[in-house]
Amino acid sequence: MQVLVASNRGPVSFSQTDDGTLTMRRGGGGLVSGLASVAAGTDLVWVCAALSEADRIAARQDPHGRLDAAGHETGAVRMLDIPESTFERAYNSIANSTLWFVHHMLYYTPTAPHFDARARRDWQSYEAYNAAFADALAQDARPGAKVAVQDYHLTLVPAMLRERRPDLRISHFSHTPWAPPEYYRLLPDDIGVQILEGILGADHAGFLCERWAEAFLDCCEEILGAKVDRLDRRVTHQGRVTGVGVHSLGVDGGALRDRAAEEDVADRKIQLRDQVGDRQMIIRIDRTELSKNIVRGLAAYWELLLDHPEWHGRVVHVAFAYPSRTDVPEYREYTTAVERMAAEINDEFGTDDWTPLILQVKDDYARSLAAYAVADVLVVNPIRDGMNLVAKEGPILSEKGCALVLSREAGAASELQEDALMVNPYDVSQTARALNRALLMPPEERRKRTARLVEAATALPPQRWFADQLAALD
Repeated sequence: MQVLVASNRGPVSFSQTDDGTLTMRRGGGGLVSGLASVAAGTDLVWVCAALSEADRIAARQDPHGRLDAAGHETGAVRMLDIPESTFERAYNSIANSTLWFVHHMLYYTPTAPHFDARARRDWQSYEAYNAAFADALAQDARPGAKVAVQDYHLTLVPAMLRERRPDLRISHFSHTPWAPPEYYRLLPDDIGVQILEGILGADHAGFLCERWAEAFLDCCEEILGAKVDRLDRRVTHQGRVTGVGVHSLGVDGGALRDRAAEEDVADRKIQLRDQVGDRQMIIRIDRTELSKNIVRGLAAYWELLLDHPEWHGRVVHVAFAYPSRTDVPEYREYTTAVERMAAEINDEFGTDDWTPLILQVKDDYARSLAAYAVADVLVVNPIRDGMNLVAKEGPILSEKGCALVLSREAGAASELQEDALMVNPYDVSQTARALNRALLMPPEERRKRTARLVEAATALPPQRWFADQLAALD
């Protein structure tokens, strides 16, 4: 069986040394690890975009962008050398600054969005970007192949590919939330329709939790006037039927523990313990992403210290905030706001022998794994999140059991809510109270809750998550 995967980011990326030599790095994340095992019994082709100049150089080494044909040990990977201006407008202006904002409900609506002639030009680039993927998939797919299209970057691909290759079995998976109809209607009417019909070009549309799947069905019904079967989760539109499934991505616990057992993680555990001492440790691990709600989370810690001076000198909040989408102005401003809030907390409460908050704004995966292991409390309080694997990874690596403070707006909430301390992400005072409760939680209760969280987090590992979607195409 031939399987093709289409995603913006591929399984490898390239960098270039000063002498022009290309260096390849393998990608991480649930999709890549899931495919590693599923691909063993399949003929797999991965189609992705070149994201950097080094990627473009690598892609140009073969006329068709096949990295394996150019001599790289990647397996069958086609990297698309899409014109940089087209990619920039499709990726930053539409995918990240429009679709992401809609599905995460992030717009400050008195001033944004603002769909004008420039936005229409950006949309044309998004169409061209999706068409490049559809063309490549149509060319590489053998008759009857299965095609797994990933995420909000490629919502138009299923319908485009259906036109080119009606013989293929196509799925689309959304890794983000899906906006309810009243918010989805912020999009221009024709664009909103085009996206829905793009996904409905697939035989199967997948979502991370029931809530996002139901929102998609609502949009199909209210905006397209499609026939929606709620019981079987099927959408009938323009003579085609698309099944809608819920596939809640979990964590490969064994692989995560193996990575956490490596020497660089052990070194960082020692560093963290040296920094924090015998104090309790609250951690959070996020990208500096608007939906992650870092500023309100830090404000809740500030309120905890105000309301409970008994914690002064006895707790440290460690916040790892990885830079994200620095090309988008709103994200740069948000990172600055996070840094400002952290500095204000330390100025307000810090003493010569106690730094209440340690903020690191850089990518350090090993240090994140170390923090999971030694944390007493893990805070995951997004405004809105497709899943949030941090909430699942933390308990798996916890050495003594950690209390999880979790937003009810995270996709993972439906699976973890029984054993997490649930909060409204907009309620800073409630979050501060949850932090206090988490710090006071007896060790035995933490251990029991953590064990149940681990069971839920590993119920559908990436291998099964991906295999279930392929099975839905049979």
